Amino acid sequence: MNTDKLIAALCYFSIFFAGFILPIVVYILVENPAVKKHALHALISHIIPVATIVFIVIPFFFMWSVEVFAALIILVFILLAIINIGIVIWNIVKGIQVLAHDQF
Repeated sequence: MNTDKLIAALCYFSIFFAGFILPIVVYILVENPAVKKHALHALISHIIPVATIVFIVIPFFFMWSVEVFAALIILVFILLAIINIGIVIWNIVKGIQVLAHDQF
């Protein structure tokens, strides 16, 4: 197996074990432009779940009734859970696609 393919796939799979660290290190150290591209895409997809924390915090700054606030928080959590699960699935699919392609 091609080492570049394995490194690029690991960048996507690192959402489970290394978060931002592996894609950043790979982007800095590896010279292959295709691997850099995959590392950058993986890094962006790893940043999105962290960025969604802002949407959890925002409702706390507004004064709403308890019922509206509770409904809003539940809705926000459901939407963010769907988004974050989708991102994890996307990372798995992209990692498998990188490994499965004959050309790299």
